Amino acid sequence: MTTRNGTVRIPAWSMAIAAMLMIQISNALSVGVIEHIGPGGTAWLRMCFGAVFLLLIARPSFRSITRRDVPKLLALGVVTGFMTTFFLAAVERIPLGTAVAIEFLGPLTVAGLAGKQRKALLWPVIALLGVVLLTEPWHGGVDLLGVGFALLAGACWGLYNVLTQLVGDRFSGISGLALTIPVAAVATSAVGLPQVLDGDLDWVLLLVIAGIALITPVISFGLEMLALRRMNHTAFGTLLAIEPAFGILIGLLILSQTPTVMQMLGIALVVFAGAAAQRGGGRTLEDPVSGTPDLAEQER
Repeated sequence: MTTRNGTVRIPAWSMAIAAMLMIQISNALSVGVIEHIGPGGTAWLRMCFGAVFLLLIARPSFRSITRRDVPKLLALGVVTGFMTTFFLAAVERIPLGTAVAIEFLGPLTVAGLAGKQRKALLWPVIALLGVVLLTEPWHGGVDLLGVGFALLAGACWGLYNVLTQLVGDRFSGISGLALTIPVAAVATSAVGLPQVLDGDLDWVLLLVIAGIALITPVISFGLEMLALRRMNHTAFGTLLAIEPAFGILIGLLILSQTPTVMQMLGIALVVFAGAAAQRGGGRTLEDPVSGTPDLAEQER
């Protein structure tokens, strides 16, 4: 995409899709780490390394933070930290694709509530039906705790999308992310630090976690924040419909988690519900410094 002044601009949707793939790859790679230090420890170290990387890269201006910014930054940091923690706790117990589909109910519900038509709330119900097919409760093997963790991660995910847009509009680039990931590390330390201390951690595993953290939260969350600055909640929530399919794909390729025919049908329903939830969604973004609309940010 080329703006009016001739500058080449990466489409927001492509950044969002790249972020989704990276997030699922990092989650799949985290499964092996969880075996050594638990889901809380894995999430916490990812946040710690991510905070260090982002502070070094973005070098945010702490003087630019106002009192009105503090609640948003703290809220986004806490939500981000526990979104990751709950999700990793879920994938410890249930397949990656199933966990993503259940978690997706959060942002899909936000997209439905943000829609102007009441019928938009029908789509989360259809997605829920898809989740039922994914978990196959009639086989009696549902891990309710894993499902519960995924639902909690979904609630955090829905809040994360809303808060990321607010923080992204206020701070340029990824400086907002550099301010919130340290908060995420602090917020999850009570859960993560004990698991790390009781776990089996060595320098090789630390390097692996550092690499995963570079993928998520640094690169992927940064791309999401940049994408959300140029898309509304509805458009972003609709685009996220692809993520459960990515979860199935990455789970198959990296974790050898092969879905059944019924589970594939369930994923199809979740993806369909997400895609049908809402359409459109460019945003007119005000420049965080001047406050003037940046018409080049509008996309469809």
